[in-house]
Amino acid sequence: MTSRADDVSPAERYAASKRRAARAAEFPALADFMLDVGFDLDDFQRQACEALERGSGVLVCAPTGAGKTVVGEFAVHLVLRDTGVGGRRKCFYTTPIKALSNQKYHDLVARHGADQVGLLTGDNVINGDAPVVVMTTEVLRNMLYSGSASLHGLAYVVMDEVHYLADRFRGAVWEEVIIHLPASVTLVSLSATVSNYEEFADWLVTVRGHTEVVVSEHRPVPLWQHMLVGKRMFDLFHDADAARKHDVHPELLRYTREMLRRLELTDRTAGPGWQSRGGRSRRWQPPPRAEVVDRLDRADLLPAILFIFSRAGCDAAVQQCLSGGLRLTNADERAEIRRIAQAKVASIPGEDLTVLGYWEWLDGLERGVAAHHAGMLPAFKEAVEECFVRGLVKAVFATETLALGINMPARCVVLERLVKFNGEAHVDLTPGEYTQLTGRAGRRGIDVEGHAVVLWSPEVDPRHVAGLASTRTYPLRSSFRPSYNMAVNLVGTVGADESRVLLESSFAQFQADRSVVGLARQVQRNVDTMQTYGDDGACHHGDFDEYFAIRVAIADRERSLARQGATQRRAATLSSLEKLRVGDVIRVPQGRRAGLAVVLEPVSGGFGEPRPLVLTQDRWAGRVSPADFPAAVDVLERIRVPKHFNHRSPAARRDLAATVSATGLDRHGDGTRRRGRDRGAPGEDAEIALLKVQMRQHACHACPEREEHARWAERRHRLARDTDALRDKVAGRTGSLARTFDQVLAVLAGRGYLSADNEVTDAGRMLGRIWTEADLLVAECLRRDVWEGLAPEELAAAVSMVLYESRREGDERASVPKGATTAAVDACQKLWAEIESDEAAHGLSLTREPDPGFVWPIYRWARGEPLARVLASGHNYESDMPAGDFVRWARQVLDLLTQLRDAPAASAGIRDTARKAIAAVNRGVLAYQSAL
Repeated sequence: MTSRADDVSPAERYAASKRRAARAAEFPALADFMLDVGFDLDDFQRQACEALERGSGVLVCAPTGAGKTVVGEFAVHLVLRDTGVGGRRKCFYTTPIKALSNQKYHDLVARHGADQVGLLTGDNVINGDAPVVVMTTEVLRNMLYSGSASLHGLAYVVMDEVHYLADRFRGAVWEEVIIHLPASVTLVSLSATVSNYEEFADWLVTVRGHTEVVVSEHRPVPLWQHMLVGKRMFDLFHDADAARKHDVHPELLRYTREMLRRLELTDRTAGPGWQSRGGRSRRWQPPPRAEVVDRLDRADLLPAILFIFSRAGCDAAVQQCLSGGLRLTNADERAEIRRIAQAKVASIPGEDLTVLGYWEWLDGLERGVAAHHAGMLPAFKEAVEECFVRGLVKAVFATETLALGINMPARCVVLERLVKFNGEAHVDLTPGEYTQLTGRAGRRGIDVEGHAVVLWSPEVDPRHVAGLASTRTYPLRSSFRPSYNMAVNLVGTVGADESRVLLESSFAQFQADRSVVGLARQVQRNVDTMQTYGDDGACHHGDFDEYFAIRVAIADRERSLARQGATQRRAATLSSLEKLRVGDVIRVPQGRRAGLAVVLEPVSGGFGEPRPLVLTQDRWAGRVSPADFPAAVDVLERIRVPKHFNHRSPAARRDLAATVSATGLDRHGDGTRRRGRDRGAPGEDAEIALLKVQMRQHACHACPEREEHARWAERRHRLARDTDALRDKVAGRTGSLARTFDQVLAVLAGRGYLSADNEVTDAGRMLGRIWTEADLLVAECLRRDVWEGLAPEELAAAVSMVLYESRREGDERASVPKGATTAAVDACQKLWAEIESDEAAHGLSLTREPDPGFVWPIYRWARGEPLARVLASGHNYESDMPAGDFVRWARQVLDLLTQLRDAPAASAGIRDTARKAIAAVNRGVLAYQSAL
C-alpha cells in the first residue's frame, strides 16, 4: 500500500520544507518546544503557542481531553528558555484544586527536573523560589494582596480550568487575580469550551490588554450518544445529520412510547395505589446497577464512569454490584490493585483502617468496582484514581465533582438521572452540565470513540436528552462579589475610589451591564416553551392547570409538614434512646438490623448522640443510632440480662438472642405487648384532606391520560419556577457591584476596620490576612477575645464552627462540650447575630451562621481519642461523619489554626495555643494527608 507521503511530488515536498523552515525561523521557541514534546501539535495548539511567542495573552477554549494544557506548558518552556539566556523570569501555573496542582507539579518535574519547578498549595511548600511554580489560585491571590517578593520577575501566569470562575463559592478568586496581576504579566487562560467565549474574551481585553482567542470545538475522540431502555441499548441519533437537527432515532421513540403505554395500562389495571406522588409507575424499576455494568461490559464499553448525584447512592451502587456477584478483574489485576491500595494506606494505622471500612472498600476495588466522591478518605480516592487511569478498575460510581477534578477519562460515561440536587432544590441538568459530564468519555490515544449513555425512565423524554446532547451551550457566568477581606485589601492597596473602579472592571459587572437584554429574551423563550408544554398537556376533561395546582399544593403542604415533624420526631427519638435501660426489649424498625433487640448497655453521658449497645434476635451485637429509628423508641418488654454479660461471646449471644425471640413479640407485631399507651395512627392534616377531596372531585382526575398530562404539567411547572428566578435577576441587575462594595465598607467602618475617611485600621489589616469565608466573624472573635484561654482541643473545636457546614438541611443544633468550649461557641453565635443585624441594615447577607456540627468530632480528635470514637460508629458506611468528610473539615480547621498561629495581631496566648492545637490535630490520617 502506498503512503500519502509517497504521493507527494519532489516539488511539493521542497515547498513544504521551505514553509516549515520559515515557520521555525519566525517561531524559534516553538520549534525547540516541538522537538521536546515529540509529537505534532494540533492547529489550535500551534495557533495559541504562536500567539504567546508573539507576546500576546491567550484564551484557549477546547473540549476536555483536547490537549489545551500543552499551551500552558509552552509558557513554562518560554520562561526556562529565557532564564538560561539572560534574565530571571518566572511562570506561575495555577490550578483550582490541590490535587490538580500536585498532579501538574509531578508532570513538570518529570519533564524539567526538580530544581526548576516548585509547588505552593497551602499544605505544601516545595522550592518556592524556582522559575516555575505550580500553585492553587488562592495562593496567588494572597500573594498579590500581600505584595509578595515572589512576584518579582513574574512573566507568565497560566490559569488552568479558568472556567472555575463560575464556581459560586470560590469563583471570585479568579477574577481578583486577573484584575490585580501587573500589566507586565502575560495571562494564559485555559478553559473548557464555553458558549460565551467572545464575551469573556472581550472582558479580558478590557482588563489585560491584547488577548488572542483560540477556540476548538473538535473533540479528539468522537462521542456517540445512547439510551439504555431496560436491557436494550439504542443510539440516540441515527446519524450525524440527525444529531445536528436534534432528530431522535425513530426506533428509540417507538420503543419508549410502547414502554410508557404498557406501564400506564399496568397502572390502570392495578389501581391508583401503584403510582407514586410524582406520577412514576411503581411497577417500573430501573435496571440493577450490576446489570447495567454487565451490559456495558458485554458491549465493550468499559471502563466507565457512572454518575450518580448522591454520595450514598455511589456507595450503595458498589454494594449492589458486589451483592450481584460482579467481578471485572483477573488475578493479576487484583494483585496489582491490592499493591496500589496498600501503598496508599501504608501510613495509616491498622486499627484505623478497620474503622474506615478499608477491607470492604478493597473488596470492591479488587473486583474492579469503586465509588468516588468527596465523602471518601483522600487516600482511598487516590487509589481509585490511579487504578482507574491504569485500566485496573473498570466501573466507578461518581458524583459530579469528578467531572471538575482530577484527570480520569473513560471509554463510556453513564448518567442515571438528568435531575440533581443543587443544595436547595432538585433541578434539571443544563446542557453545559451534560456536556461537562459526558466530556469524560473517550480516552485520547486509547479509544477510537467515546460513548455517553443515559438510562431511560418514565420521566425521561428522549427528545429532551437529544436537546441536551446537541446544544453546545456552556456559558461562563461570574460569581464575583465583594467580601470583607477583599474590601480591606483593595482599600489598603489602591484606596476606596480606585477600588470602585477596579470592581466596575470585573467580569461580573461586565456581564451585568450586558445581560439584561439577554435575560429578557430568555424569559420570553421560556414563556413560549411553557405555552407549548401547556398545549401538549391539555386535557379535554377540564382545566389541567387547575388540577395540577391542587397536586402541587398537596406536595408543598406535605413537605412543609415533613420538615416540621422531622425536628419533633428526632427530639422524641433522642429522648427515648436516652431513657433506655439494660434489659429493655425494643424493635429496630429499619436498616440491616431490623427486628427485636435487647439493650445491653444504655447511653453513656457526654459524647454526642445516644447510641445504646444492643443484641438483636439474629445474634448481632453493636450500637444503634438515632438514624435507625424514624420515631420514638417503644420499650416492648423487659427481660433479664445476665450480670457481666459478654457480648463478644458467641454462646452468650446465642442464649440471650433466644430469650429475645421467645418473648413472642415478633409474632404479634408492634402493638400487642408494649408498655404505656398505644399510639393510634395520626389523623391526616385537615388542609391536605380538603385538597385531596378537591383533587378527586376535579374532572381531570378521571382522565385515562392523566399521568401523561401530569408529566407535561410538571415540566411546565419547573420552567415557570426557573422563569420567575430569571425575572428576579432582571430586576436585580439595577444594583451595581460598586454600591454593594459601599455597603461592605459601611459595615467595616461601623465595626472599626476602616476609619471615617476609609483608611484601613490595625484591625482592618488583621482582617486582610484572614482567608476564610467567615473572615469578619473570625476577626471579631479575635478582637473580642472569644478564643482566649482555651485549651488546644477547645480552640480547635471552637474555630471549627465558623468553617463547618452541615450537608443535610434541618439538622438539629449539635451538642458541644461543656465549660469553656460552650462559652466560646455561644459567644461566637452572639457575634454572628450582631454581624447579621449589621448586614441586614445595609442590605447585605455575606456571613453564614456558624454551625457547631463539627465541634464534638474535632474536639475528641484533638484530645487524642481513637478514630473509631470520633466517627461515632464502628462501621464506616453507617457513620454520621464519613471519613473523607472528617479529613476535609479537619484540614480546614488546620488551615485556620495555621493562620491564627501566624497572625501578628493575635495575642501570644492564641498563637501558642494554635501551635499546640495544630500538633494535636495533625496526627493519624491527618498527618498522612499532610505528608502527601
